[in-house]
Amino acid sequence: MIGYAVRRLGQSVLTVFLTVSTVFVLIRLAPGDPAASFAGPLATTEDLAKVRAMFGLDEPLAAQYGLFLKNLLTGDFGTSYSFQAPALDVVLGRLPYTITLALSAILLTAVIAIPLGVWMARRADTRRELAANVLTIAGQSMPEFWTGVMLLTLFAIVVPVLPASGFATWGGLVLPTATVAILQVALISRLVRREMVTNLAAPYLTVARSRGVSVFGLTWRYAMANSAIPVLTALGTRFAAMVNGVVVVEVVFAWPGVGSLVVRALETRDYPLIQATVLVTAAAAVLVQFLVDLAYSVLDPRIRLGKAVTR
Repeated sequence: MIGYAVRRLGQSVLTVFLTVSTVFVLIRLAPGDPAASFAGPLATTEDLAKVRAMFGLDEPLAAQYGLFLKNLLTGDFGTSYSFQAPALDVVLGRLPYTITLALSAILLTAVIAIPLGVWMARRADTRRELAANVLTIAGQSMPEFWTGVMLLTLFAIVVPVLPASGFATWGGLVLPTATVAILQVALISRLVRREMVTNLAAPYLTVARSRGVSVFGLTWRYAMANSAIPVLTALGTRFAAMVNGVVVVEVVFAWPGVGSLVVRALETRDYPLIQATVLVTAAAAVLVQFLVDLAYSVLDPRIRLGKAVTR
């Protein structure tokens, strides 16, 4: 277990490093001039030259990358062009909002999707299950921006019972959470349904049924227990994606998270801010996946992380 954790830690560090390095190169190859964004539309050629020198943008790409690696070891990502503050501090200040949204959305997803998927599996190929399938397919087909706009229009304008944007009160969390969760519920419930249908038809369940195990026990103790790993994997993957920033939802609801910060950083060509955002979100996503892997051995004692099981 310890050896596996050490290897995964090394892989995680390498993954984050390669991700940040790739982004470092790509944003500098993309069209656009951060000096022009910083100096404004009335800047002269001399003004642009001074800005490039101030931010080190007049240096060759190799020299910029060398300085980036040197500062990376000390956690210094430079000063954000648009916020005039340490880029890492700006990102860490926004991260709690994104994590709050991601946690609320994944919890709502699990609370709804798992029972719904189990219910669909218990009633597979019936009219009621067909109706639930239609609803989940519809939820899976709706783009998040459209869902967000519709919820915003209905519950913040037509029937103004919830805040339209921001996070001034906890009520502001409801609409963004619902917007993110609708798609996730559709995806996860269909996964749960598929896994449960397979396990409910398995021979071991017939044996358990012959021993007089209750329907509840057959469903949750046996079938759901054997469906837990793929469901956990899906939930962990979706949560990691949310931590990376639910950009569309954050923009629609003016949510002060990492996703909306990325949009602003890209618009202003804020290199330090983009790099710091990628580092923090990539590290968070890798950490989530690492914790999911460790949870496998808890859910299924037959799994020995880092060792091949031979017979």
